[in-house]
Amino acid sequence: MSEMDDLAAFAVLIDAGSFTLAAQQLGCSKGQLSKRISQLETQFSVVLLHRTTRRLSLTAAGAALLPQAQALVVQVERARQALARLKEDMAGPVRMTVPVSLGETFFDSLLLEFSRDYPYVQVELELNNSYRDLARDGFDLAIRSQVHSHERLVAKQVVNWHEMTCASPAYLAQNGEPATPQQLVGHSCLLNSHYSGREEWQYHQQHELHRVRVSGPFASNHYSLLKKAAVIGAGIARLPSYMLHNELADGRLCVLLRDYQTRSHPMYLVHPYQGGLPKRTQVLADYLAGWFQRSGESMAQL
Repeated sequence: MSEMDDLAAFAVLIDAGSFTLAAQQLGCSKGQLSKRISQLETQFSVVLLHRTTRRLSLTAAGAALLPQAQALVVQVERARQALARLKEDMAGPVRMTVPVSLGETFFDSLLLEFSRDYPYVQVELELNNSYRDLARDGFDLAIRSQVHSHERLVAKQVVNWHEMTCASPAYLAQNGEPATPQQLVGHSCLLNSHYSGREEWQYHQQHELHRVRVSGPFASNHYSLLKKAAVIGAGIARLPSYMLHNELADGRLCVLLRDYQTRSHPMYLVHPYQGGLPKRTQVLADYLAGWFQRSGESMAQL
């Protein structure tokens, strides 16, 4: 046993008044408890107790050590209570609604990393591109592209993303790589049907706006499907920067038109206005903010 365990056993013994009662409280035998007290006496080279068949009495050394041992027991109990309160605060559900493509992007990390560090927090993740009233629909957190002024929400910008023009190496090997937006004409472009102007792709270069009408064999309102289509070589896609780290890092997709910029879009982590967030909600919010920061730093290196 450790020295701290022996000190705690000493304090329990004196409080109980007998080896029999103290051993019961500590869940050990009288012989084991006696051995622990002997170890403590050997460690400090003192005699702590006068032992008789009827009673225990402290020596001068025992009387000097007892307050320290009792304080240790109190600190251990306070630590146990603090951890119990923390566990209670960290237990329970956190409901969050996020855009579909974004939720699919950080879901793996959330499931593995966050759940490992906070096993008692139950994350209920809704993937939805539609507007949700957080207070009315019972959500604790959301990620949004805009925050309305009439809503009582606390908002923190966590990412500023833009669309990146991408294609697979196989597609480029077969069809060539466009060097300017105008050269996209004639290529198979993968269109986002969520946008009414999906056939007009816009780029900026040194304050000059370039508009080009594109076409292609496939359209979807789902960024993840457009990404899959690009990876298998079906065409050129414009995809959010936040969802491309793995594909760019391992070479499944290549970035095109690097000298031309697309419009940036902020994303906000929001929650209903209140005096203070529950700890389980706060740790999830902090985790997501950190995830976006790490993701942005990784993208900058590609």
